[in-house]
Amino acid sequence: MIASSQARLSSVIITRIVVLTALLAALELACRLGVIDRVTMIPPTEMVAALWQILASGRFDSDIAFTTGNIAAAVALAVGLGFFVGAGLHALPRLRRVIEPMLSAYYAIPTFIFYPLLIVIFGVGRTALIVMGAMFAIVAMIVNTILGLDRVSKVVLQSAVMLRLDWFRQLILVRLPAAGPHLVTGLKLAVTYSVIGIVAGEFILATSGIGKRVAFAYDNFDNNTMYGMLLLLLLGVIAVNGLLSTWERRLHRRFGQQ
Repeated sequence: MIASSQARLSSVIITRIVVLTALLAALELACRLGVIDRVTMIPPTEMVAALWQILASGRFDSDIAFTTGNIAAAVALAVGLGFFVGAGLHALPRLRRVIEPMLSAYYAIPTFIFYPLLIVIFGVGRTALIVMGAMFAIVAMIVNTILGLDRVSKVVLQSAVMLRLDWFRQLILVRLPAAGPHLVTGLKLAVTYSVIGIVAGEFILATSGIGKRVAFAYDNFDNNTMYGMLLLLLLGVIAVNGLLSTWERRLHRRFGQQ
């Protein structure tokens, strides 16, 4: 069964690579033939060359470090708070029934409307950006924490009772490992939403960062810098998402075997 699932996974990965390669080749050809204006987009090969120049020159190292640090802080804040809020709601069914509809509708709210308020509270700087990124990501972590704790088997819970563990020790030592696959899913979503919140916030008001450099390059028709930075951001997110997906699959296999 494990061998067949691994074979299916390999087939899916190969199919994705083939499709992606075909799309990139078509995009390269369209840019080279002028079907897509160079003012709008440069060929993918030139994006890679632009990214290499950006990394080799070191001009934007401080911006890359600024954005990376903000994203890491936002993810840590969202995951930490999201886990404990989700665990608290799971332990309090009445409060959960009240809060759950609000969580479902959360992403219908344009979170950026709170950005001026965050600036008033935290000032112009990275703190407001970090809070914005965490606001984007925290609900995904809360929802997946609740879902993961809901799916912890009764056998595991009975073992915790037999060991006479209090609620907090049950949460940390028993429920948390058992809900691991869903928590990693929440972490994946937290990373994605944090990147959106941080970079978009840098577009609006920031003195540095990848978002700021992309916006500045766009305003000045500097497509090489703009697409180079966007490619850097895209590759970074894909790499982190791929690592977390691998971890998630391993936890699902382990959970299934148990």
